[in-house]
Amino acid sequence: MLTSLTLSSWGFAMIPKTYRRVVLAKRPVGEPVEADFRLEQVVTPEPQHGEILVRVLYLSLDPYMRGRMRDAVSYAAPIGIGEVMGGGVVGEVVGSRHAMFKVGDIVEDRLSWQEYAVSNGATARRIDPAIAPVSTANGILGMPGMTAYFGLYEIGQPRAGETVVVSAASGAVGQVVGQLAKMSGCRVVGIAGGPAKCAYVLNELGFDACVDYKAGGDFGVLLREACPRGIDVYFDNVGGFVSDAVTLQLNTWARIALCGAISQYNADAPEMAPRLPGFFVGRRVTMRGFIVSDFAPKYEPARVLMGDMVRSGRLKFREDIVVGLENAPRAFIGLLRGENFGKLQIKVGAEPAGLPHPG
Repeated sequence: MLTSLTLSSWGFAMIPKTYRRVVLAKRPVGEPVEADFRLEQVVTPEPQHGEILVRVLYLSLDPYMRGRMRDAVSYAAPIGIGEVMGGGVVGEVVGSRHAMFKVGDIVEDRLSWQEYAVSNGATARRIDPAIAPVSTANGILGMPGMTAYFGLYEIGQPRAGETVVVSAASGAVGQVVGQLAKMSGCRVVGIAGGPAKCAYVLNELGFDACVDYKAGGDFGVLLREACPRGIDVYFDNVGGFVSDAVTLQLNTWARIALCGAISQYNADAPEMAPRLPGFFVGRRVTMRGFIVSDFAPKYEPARVLMGDMVRSGRLKFREDIVVGLENAPRAFIGLLRGENFGKLQIKVGAEPAGLPHPG
């Protein structure tokens, strides 16, 4: 517990002299272990002209972070040894020398695994706490929600009457994809691990079917029974044997949105898989990988629309909240194993008093 506080001269909040952060201690080999991370205590910085100091309330944990732990070229730069782990956060502005932000604002920004962080405001987004719980800015109204929306509509292009399959269906992205596809008039089949997750997908989210990939038996047969008319759109979050089975049941003119491959992120070497290009040619399958930031110019209208649906209850969500920054490494390891249920976040700090709690 941090107890050494000082009254800031550039705001009205009590600011600790030091704060905690999680850094990358060494690069994982295969599945990460807690020793790959290190919890540090460092001096709290003061914001300079044009900057804000943010007290982190919620830290988003996402599968893509595993790729940044490798020393390899990707769409995002690798995290250096000794550098703070990257990630999106929701936080409270507790110090400001920025014209666009004031003390007390709630913002979303990419400020990493730490209790406090300085931002220049370039990527900070002010959050309206009256729309939905502020944690949703890391989830259904943040990057995962935008990933679901644009991956489905821009790449999947679902049409009424088609069959849409989404893997990791109870996760942060999958739960949104399926609900949006249902609103588009599609038959929606989820893939999830375990009876509890499948029950949630069916009974709470309203999918038409859910296949438990952990249930045993012939997964391909179970999937075929759930998709008697074949598959028109596949939203792929997992890769591996699940996606191999899905692709073999695609209809002519099917579309695949490649969002992630969590089943492969801890692999030391690529798994052997079916060679499908000839199959794709004959069925005219379109497969496209994407990064959600590809659609950044279109975020705001989508976020307003989804915010209205969340506020009205038409769009449901589930969050998996773990308390304490010190628990982030263990929770992240569990995420890669599929242990989370819903959008995984770390509650780093208490929400400010008087914050509305809609919904």
